Amino acid sequence: YAWDANEEYLFKAMVAFAMRRYSSKSTTQISNVLLCNVTDRVSFWFVVTDSSKNVTTVPGSEVEAAIRMNRNRINNAFLLSDKTLQFLKITSTLSPPVEPSTPVWLIVFGVVLCLIVAGIVFLIISGIRKHKKKNKGSTERENFEEKVEVTLENGIPCEALDIKAGHVNGVYAADDERFTSL
Repeated sequence: YAWDANEEYLFKAMVAFAMRRYSSKSTTQISNVLLCNVTDRVSFWFVVTDSSKNVTTVPGSEVEAAIRMNRNRINNAFLLSDKTLQFLKITSTLSPPVEPSTPVWLIVFGVVLCLIVAGIVFLIISGIRKHKKKNKGSTERENFEEKVEVTLENGIPCEALDIKAGHVNGVYAADDERFTSL
């Protein structure tokens, strides 16, 4: 925005306000704040004089402390922030870094622990499934071995017929139909 005489007056009033709040004296007036070397880019330096002795200036350390104490009020008056309104030789009043409600190491520990528990559960479930499949397969083999009985006739191994599936010998079927009437 444009920097004009009204903005200069507001700045002087804010510095006078800061000096009054800092020193708890109501002696600092707007006329005690002097702006020097004002440029188009809103760059200047200022001096605060002592109202009792209009010639002497207030020590820089007091002015710095007063501005540091009221920095947010000055920023708010101009709708600026510490990044846009800069005082040389006066450090910014940066907000403290945001601390998470839970420590970062606790979050990482929780994630790793969940992954380990999920892996263990997966291994247990897959082991149970393999065990069931193995038991089911061995039961089928036992049933198959019970069905298949090897008998020896004339020294030659012969397999028993599967009773459920049935087995028809084609040689005898044709003869049976010829001689058997229905």
